[in-house]
Amino acid sequence: MIVLKFGGTSVGNAANIKKVSDIIYSYSEPKIVVLSAVAGTTNSLVAINEAIANLQPKEALKRIDALEQSYLPLINELFSKEQYLSEAATFLKNQFNHLRAISGNIVNEKEILAQGELLSTNLFQIYQQELGRDSALIPALDYMAIDEHGEPVTDAISTKLGALLKSRAKTSTFITQGYICRNELGEIDNLKRGGSDYSASLIGAAIRASEIQICTDIPGMHNNDPRYVEN
Repeated sequence: MIVLKFGGTSVGNAANIKKVSDIIYSYSEPKIVVLSAVAGTTNSLVAINEAIANLQPKEALKRIDALEQSYLPLINELFSKEQYLSEAATFLKNQFNHLRAISGNIVNEKEILAQGELLSTNLFQIYQQELGRDSALIPALDYMAIDEHGEPVTDAISTKLGALLKSRAKTSTFITQGYICRNELGEIDNLKRGGSDYSASLIGAAIRASEIQICTDIPGMHNNDPRYVEN
């Protein structure tokens, strides 16, 4: 089994999601696909948390509304069948209603940050269903765990993930979230920014993957931050 990880820009729009879908099915091996949040989503969620911390509930709700609206063009372009477009729209509505419900308290900061990966992976899985492809969504919150020091509990990850894979032994492609996990109290937590690469490595180690690929849509290797250095 191999592990393929795709970052936020790789799933940043409908065209890229379609490319990622084609890429993963070009591999004949059983695989776990680790996805980040859609590009820009985590930054929006951070801004929502900042508004909550600053006691600006109206600003938080305004930002939630804007984020929800940003997903509508994506699903309209991604899905071609009404059944799956409707399923995706219903999922988005429910997920953002949940986000509004938990936005009243800063103690929900980590759960709010987790919504990005939950959005991207669920939409990706619905798209696989539209294509009729053999895949299953395995929630990272069911197996990815850290201890009181923020370190991964590797034995628990291996045991829980192994059981999830075994329960779907005939499935060849698994979709899961990067970045998010549960802490020692069972609360939703995360592996910090950039944690999706870490998730892929932990998953690869847990299943003794033959290969871990950290995939990117950047054509080559940059030696400077492209946000600041044009060429």
